[in-house]
Amino acid sequence: MFLAVVACMFPSATPAPAAVTPAPPIPAATAAPVGIEAAVGIEAARPGDETWPTDTLTAAVERFFADPALAGAQAGVVIADVRTGETLLDRHGDLRLLPASNVKLLTSAAAMALLGPGHRFVTTVRATGARRGPVLHGDLFLKGSGDPALTPASLDQLARDVAAAGIRRVTGDLAGDDTAFDDVRLGLDWAWDDESFAGAAPVSALTLSPDGAYLAGTVAVTVSSGPRPTVRLTPPVSGLKIVNRAVTGAGELGVARRHGTDTLEVTGHMPAGAPPERFDVTVRDPSAITLEVFAAALRRHGVLVEGRNRAGKARASREVARHAGPPLRELLGPLLGTSNNTMAELLVKTLGDGSWEAGTAAVAGYLERRGIDTSTLRQADGSGLSRRNLIPPAVIVRMLQAVRTEPWFPTWKAALPVAGQSGTLRNRMRYTSARGRVHAKTGTLTAVSALSGYADGDRPLIFSIIVNNQLAPTVTPAIDRLAVALAEYPHKSRSVIRRPGAALCPSVC
Repeated sequence: MFLAVVACMFPSATPAPAAVTPAPPIPAATAAPVGIEAAVGIEAARPGDETWPTDTLTAAVERFFADPALAGAQAGVVIADVRTGETLLDRHGDLRLLPASNVKLLTSAAAMALLGPGHRFVTTVRATGARRGPVLHGDLFLKGSGDPALTPASLDQLARDVAAAGIRRVTGDLAGDDTAFDDVRLGLDWAWDDESFAGAAPVSALTLSPDGAYLAGTVAVTVSSGPRPTVRLTPPVSGLKIVNRAVTGAGELGVARRHGTDTLEVTGHMPAGAPPERFDVTVRDPSAITLEVFAAALRRHGVLVEGRNRAGKARASREVARHAGPPLRELLGPLLGTSNNTMAELLVKTLGDGSWEAGTAAVAGYLERRGIDTSTLRQADGSGLSRRNLIPPAVIVRMLQAVRTEPWFPTWKAALPVAGQSGTLRNRMRYTSARGRVHAKTGTLTAVSALSGYADGDRPLIFSIIVNNQLAPTVTPAIDRLAVALAEYPHKSRSVIRRPGAALCPSVC
């Protein structure tokens, strides 16, 4: 589902600005080795090492495009000065490329601007019919607004509040109201084989996260070892059927939901005595699962619903209880740091009063008001999962520059992954001078790899690097070597490129 692929060798259709001197040819013997971890090939200089200084900014970009991993791929790189906004280097920056999760930069910025950092998603319990003492002669509704942080604990509190309001019996039904959004649950061009994975959960205004990881629209499937592996669901729900074909023995486990069904299949092998394994798997109907968990919470708190669980719109109803989720500023961590897809989709639908089309139009409207020409891009969803998304690196750089004047910018930037420290960059560039200095959003799909953000070196830079259509197993090392060079710019002595075979040493030894 989330595999990487990268960059292409085009003729220099977009030459570097004249102020930047082209780098001389780089001898093959000095090329940095391609490694598995971002740090491979970069280390601190020490006396006696056979090393040479890092190249100029232009040479670093040329080295990136010359990397064998990018052969036959498409790539665009744009680098700008943070303080002046001047574009320092543009290589194919106008190419419309698949940005993957770099789309979340646009979605999150628009959400902060249009909804506000203090925006909270509210879930309410509403009632219809007459109330006589502890008996409600009508229906009870659970109405959602797309809260990505709604958990079983949240529903338990709502049930407790219903009981505290004096309702002990409901003669009608318990209905789930997800009509704040349209009924289109899956995005355009989302891959069918991603359907069971947490990053492609159906998007509903009434959805539930199993816990504080905020993976809305999923259940946590825990498989434990034994004479035969056992399966447990969190939250425990009856609306899902489990087919357990796992056996005890050496090997690996797999859990997936059958396409278009409520059946979870557990397959493979689990060694005896192995620790439990967790799999986050999507549900087909998030609203129904959320309602089932709420019904169980009502029973625990002594509220009897005599009717059935169903879907329905809460018309002419009155509020009985409400739950407000965390403010948007607190959701930025999982949204940007760990790249939470469903959270991004819930946000973009909220911006569009329930639809992807209106939500992406709202994002475009925000960008246009910030002086960005949106006629050069296409946004199809909020997370970047759709392969209809096309964004030039130059547009991302302009957006990254524009948001710096927003009052919420420090909070937003702080939520970005940080090289070697947090989020999806925590294991990249750990032993380089980029550690703690590159704040950037990653993006990964099959044949797509992107990194866009800020390099806080002695001359702070804004950058966007996007690679599409590569066949190499990974282009992450090539991207990270370029990001390290940006963090070091303009000084050359901070670190060096290691000769193949030299001992790798962290920058702090």
